[in-house]
Amino acid sequence: MTGLLHVDATAPARAERRPRMANDEDVRPGIGITSRCLLRDGRPWLPVSGELHYTRVPRERWTERVRLMRAGGITVVSTYVPWLHHEPVRGHARFDGRYDVGAFVDAVRAEGLEVVLRIGPWVHGEMRNGGLPDWVQQAPAAHRTDDPAYLRLVREWFARIAGALGDRGTPDALLGIQLDNELYDQPGHLLTLKRLAREAGLSAPLWTATAWGGAQLPDPEVLPLWGGYGDGFWVDPDEPWDPTFRAHFFFSDTWDDPGIGADVRDVDAVTPASPGSPESRFVSVVPPSLSDRSPGSLREHRRDEARARDLSPWFPPATCELGGGMATAYHRRPRPGALDVAAVAHAKLGSGSAWQGYYMYAGGTNPGPDLEETQATGYPNDMTPRGYDFHAPIGEAGRTAPSHAALRQQHAFAAAFGDRLAPMPSYLPDVRPAGVEDSDTLRWAVRADDGAGFLFIGRHQPHEPLPAYRGARFRVSTPRGPLELPTTPVDIPPGTLARWPLGLEVGGVTVDWATASAVTVLPGAVPTLVLAEDAGIPVEIVHDGVAHRVEPGAGALRLGGALDVLVLTAADAADAWVVDAGERRLLVSPNEVTWDAAASVSVRSSAARPDVREYADGAWRALDLGLVDGLGVTASCPVRRVRDASVPSGDYGSRDGRQAAPRDAVLDAHAAVYAIEVPSHTDDAVLRIRWAGDVAQLRVDGETATDRFWDGSDLVANLTDLGVRPGSLVELRILPLRSDSGVHLPADAAALRVAADGMLCDLESVTIGQRALWREKETSR
Repeated sequence: MTGLLHVDATAPARAERRPRMANDEDVRPGIGITSRCLLRDGRPWLPVSGELHYTRVPRERWTERVRLMRAGGITVVSTYVPWLHHEPVRGHARFDGRYDVGAFVDAVRAEGLEVVLRIGPWVHGEMRNGGLPDWVQQAPAAHRTDDPAYLRLVREWFARIAGALGDRGTPDALLGIQLDNELYDQPGHLLTLKRLAREAGLSAPLWTATAWGGAQLPDPEVLPLWGGYGDGFWVDPDEPWDPTFRAHFFFSDTWDDPGIGADVRDVDAVTPASPGSPESRFVSVVPPSLSDRSPGSLREHRRDEARARDLSPWFPPATCELGGGMATAYHRRPRPGALDVAAVAHAKLGSGSAWQGYYMYAGGTNPGPDLEETQATGYPNDMTPRGYDFHAPIGEAGRTAPSHAALRQQHAFAAAFGDRLAPMPSYLPDVRPAGVEDSDTLRWAVRADDGAGFLFIGRHQPHEPLPAYRGARFRVSTPRGPLELPTTPVDIPPGTLARWPLGLEVGGVTVDWATASAVTVLPGAVPTLVLAEDAGIPVEIVHDGVAHRVEPGAGALRLGGALDVLVLTAADAADAWVVDAGERRLLVSPNEVTWDAAASVSVRSSAARPDVREYADGAWRALDLGLVDGLGVTASCPVRRVRDASVPSGDYGSRDGRQAAPRDAVLDAHAAVYAIEVPSHTDDAVLRIRWAGDVAQLRVDGETATDRFWDGSDLVANLTDLGVRPGSLVELRILPLRSDSGVHLPADAAALRVAADGMLCDLESVTIGQRALWREKETSR
């Protein structure tokens, strides 16, 4: 490639508006919002939220999960409040144990994080009836409308939530309340829900609603929140990677996503519903422009981009459902990788996001059977009855996935520079990709204000890898004059997700620009700007017009006598943890690091001694740790084959071309059965099952504790959480996958299916792994 890549970053940001929300209504001192960003204590704030469903996680694990979220850079915990879980029988609502929403709010707030409650009543979350109890679903009412019969039920539900929350249902405890979910053409109903929530005693500085799918929202009564998934289960099994997914790997000024929820909107379009029928939850929620679509096909939805609604003039672009992973449906089983997840989030950050929100960030387990979304209850998709791992950064078993590390750098960046970044507009280059199939044009953008900001580069997408971009050099026009970088053209390797500083002032010293990604700033008499090497790109740092070539991993570069610049190697950056409680600290460790509200560091490790280094006072040192509890062990579990598999029919029914999942009777008749001998273990112990087939069930004392549809990944299960006690009978059942099955699999798993002789059914290994808990000694702090 030749010639400078140019972006004009001279246009002023759009005029700032100040809505009544959070500023004059439902006020909490210190929290505000403008049309450009959120505010905290009078300064711009860029929140990072992650979804965790308290009813899908044992109560005794809440604090542990929240600390892992905070360690990943999450500052806000969002959760559905699922009516289906709380009140399966009318008048018998439970708010104890894992259902105690008030105690959950307390647990999150005790760790210093904010809370957003998504109160519905309809929530979805891959739950039966969209989270409505059967007795509500069967009520003779027009659901999700202002039908008085429906509103009477909603009043009861909101009153129960308010009673369970007590004084926690106010702006002092809650940052936000989401009304319903994916409601598309009922702005008046959203206002009614807001009024009913207020009447019940619920309020928060922010009232939100999902905005994708061309949703009509009552502006400015709710803050529109957007989403973006790089892949999804809601596409038909024979469809290729859809344009609505591909679009999220580009920098863009389009925030609507016509793909999310399109399959259930289409179900309503082709299946008229009557009150009380399984489909009645979809009454009046489908935009007319989608009504002539065939169910499940998203190819035509790309046309909806032309009618995507403009951003509200009252609010900044904000997200609540960036794909932290993806659920696995029976008919289609996407398995997003860590870089896939990080690339979508990176693209939204560079496109101007003022709030990064993930669904899911922590997986879980349905609290009972028959709570999942199924074709039998009117949905197009069959989901696993118990497991809701979601390939999330924190999995169902409470162990971190590679995506936790891949996102941590971005979140540390948001914490350190969010007060500058949040109000900055995004500027797109003169030459942009011609469409979602353009793999050649470089994808980049600039967020800046008055010449200072960050240059974002994204060079990754799944399924169809991007080539290296050759000879990149950039020209950024700013009100202070142009910036040209780097000194000589560089190649941008595949996998690059860069955040290069431009005109960045730290400690009175301005870095003109650098070709390494901004991570954080460490305090001190001489502050330290921490950058991370973007693998394969030479690091160049310019100050006062003087260029410095820096070797990543070397000592800090002193600029202007008042600022140190530390450049981490790409490997160290992948293992970096930024402790953002009290005085900010930088740790590097391949082990799991968390800290409590007092910033006391704990480490979980299966190694004899964990490797944790801290950068402080201009040097690296080993963190002084003391053993608290446990022993790091990884060992094989004895497994006895109880029964061989037999060939199933492979025909378990379907709906609109999407295969139905086999029921328990099919597994009872055809699954291979293995008895697993589980040794004594600690609360931290997990089983890791490497297997191949169609469906796996892990049964404890005869009951299914968790399950998976095979997509090529391991099944990881926390033994304590699933109720495994001394003497428990633990059985694994694997249903064979026929080689002629039409379910959609990731490429590597599909290749194994094709190579199988008639059917695929394999148990490669079962291991138990547990980690020791270490804690930082007081003398080392």
